[in-house]
Amino acid sequence: MAVVQGIKEKIHLPIYDSLTVEPGKQLRDAESSSTLKFFVNVQRKTKLETNLQSASLLPHYNTFEARAMRVVISDLPPEFPEDVEATVVGTPDDKPLKTDLKRVMELLDEVREDESGEVKVRIDSTGEEVDSGGNLIVITEADLDNAFEDLDKKAPAKEQRLTNGVGALISRLVYNTVTTFFIGEKVMIQMPTWFFPAGAGPYSEAGKLSTHGEPNPTATFRFAEPLHIDKNQNFRVEIETPDAESLKDIHKIYGPLFIWVVLDGYMTRDVQ
Repeated sequence: MAVVQGIKEKIHLPIYDSLTVEPGKQLRDAESSSTLKFFVNVQRKTKLETNLQSASLLPHYNTFEARAMRVVISDLPPEFPEDVEATVVGTPDDKPLKTDLKRVMELLDEVREDESGEVKVRIDSTGEEVDSGGNLIVITEADLDNAFEDLDKKAPAKEQRLTNGVGALISRLVYNTVTTFFIGEKVMIQMPTWFFPAGAGPYSEAGKLSTHGEPNPTATFRFAEPLHIDKNQNFRVEIETPDAESLKDIHKIYGPLFIWVVLDGYMTRDVQ
């Protein structure tokens, strides 16, 4: 359809981009550096992940007035891989259980649900778990903690090993990172991520779900004055983890995980 010359339309059209961690993968697999970049890499992403077509640029000759910015973090149950080998030393310790990370997390749940705080597992002569026969070993939560230590970088984040980790993972990301909005190479705002509530997502008073702020579109950070992105002007948002120890834990997070950055405002574009 032909463009109507000399006439523009101004519509409320937020722009967004996200970082996605696939199920069974860690955040380090999606981004290995200390900085998560948004609106920079938009290729091969679905409409769920971004609505930009070109990296760091608005579509065509559009301009944009950013009125608000929000950071949305998903709170989905993690999925753990079966291809990460793990060893659990129980009692007696003459032969350890050879298994995978997914099974270790299942055993952790079983140990915590059992009143005695332990679980009994049968293993064969190779250390593989069997339903009957073999040797019987007793595994406690301390044994599983030792198995996590042996996994090092492949171990899940501490928050994903909690009995009730609702909100803990989001808190880890929100309170240990700094978010910066660039237009061109100029910093327009830079604050800890807790300054940019999501204003979106599920909400539950029963403690089964957690969000970064009340799920209300107005319950988020709004700029005192609109920030203008001109046509063909680069822009991006970065979420950085300054502390090295916090970065190590954040890199261990297993997916599925989505982190969206949304610039809410008005797009000015040609009329067609």
